[in-house]
Amino acid sequence: MKEDLRLEEDVIAAWVRLTGILKNTRLTKGMNYNEATVMLLAFRRFEEDGEGLVSFKEIVAETNMLKSLVNRTIDSLVKKGFLIRSDGADRRTTFVRPVKEKLPEYLEVHRHTLDMVGQLVEIIGEEDARAFVRIGEKISAAHENK
Repeated sequence: MKEDLRLEEDVIAAWVRLTGILKNTRLTKGMNYNEATVMLLAFRRFEEDGEGLVSFKEIVAETNMLKSLVNRTIDSLVKKGFLIRSDGADRRTTFVRPVKEKLPEYLEVHRHTLDMVGQLVEIIGEEDARAFVRIGEKISAAHENK
């Protein structure tokens, strides 16, 4: 029985070590983790459509953050001038979009994150990095289909 659980124990141990490293290595500068996460969603949408309109529901679904935490994070980003609330096609839903003039400031934070992740990719190699992305997407998809 113990041998059957060895892989699961190894996964837990690796997960704990990795999250400890990531928690203690500040991936974002000038923004907290939740702010950087919400900004990443808005920025990626902006890259897709030039507007960046993201609904509150999408942010909750994509980040798995509590609604109250998403509200506080959006409030903080609005106060800092990175996001503005916008009306969308559905007035029952809250939408936000990035402030274009603040995107260079966000991109500076994002560049720092990309540099750190680039170092991680160098450590594990491109093949394992792509496998990591596939695994993350597989886990996310399974979680969404629950």
